[in-house]
Amino acid sequence: MALSPTAAQRRVIAAADPATGRLKGTEAQLAALVKRGLAFRHPRPPHDHFLTPAGHRIREAGGEPDGVTVAPETPAAPDAGGVFAARVGGEEAAPGGTGPARLREVRGAWQGLLELRRMTHPDGSTDRPCAWERSHLVRAAALALEAAGHRPAGPDGGEGYRVRATPQPEAVAVYEPDGTALRGCAATLERAGWHVGEHTEPRTRARYLLASPRKV
Repeated sequence: MALSPTAAQRRVIAAADPATGRLKGTEAQLAALVKRGLAFRHPRPPHDHFLTPAGHRIREAGGEPDGVTVAPETPAAPDAGGVFAARVGGEEAAPGGTGPARLREVRGAWQGLLELRRMTHPDGSTDRPCAWERSHLVRAAALALEAAGHRPAGPDGGEGYRVRATPQPEAVAVYEPDGTALRGCAATLERAGWHVGEHTEPRTRARYLLASPRKV
């Protein structure tokens, strides 16, 4: 579990840049935040420190972390080491609960992912997926959908999106029985930097999206 920050560390978190999460503080303060999983040290010079999604949640809430397990020095790998699990739809037990805490968690993870894009793309762009997303296709697409407010399907099916892996390299399938909602999912993924096409399954005639991360 994330260790609760001290009052001095909370002041450092509160003073972080609201857009990028860049931190200022003493080396000891920053190292302590990294140890608690609330900050990470950028691997490239000048090795600045930034808030992790858990750190962003504390800053936004103005209080303590919501008991979310975090992995130190993981910039924004939203499903690595139990840090965050985006809802892919159809889960028996929805990860992360519901309500305001879940909303903060989703928003923090999405902002962390945008920051990871900025840091890892040579041009600093945030308009297209990064290498982490291309190696975690289902989770990345699901995070984009959940962060935009789309509803995941429940365990018994019905309305809501479901993101699934496909045999095709670098492509996921997105199912949503409501046609209007399916087109809304397509628009969200396109804005998030994915190539999206709508298709029909030959056997069931169900409409679905085939989405792949844009590289340029």
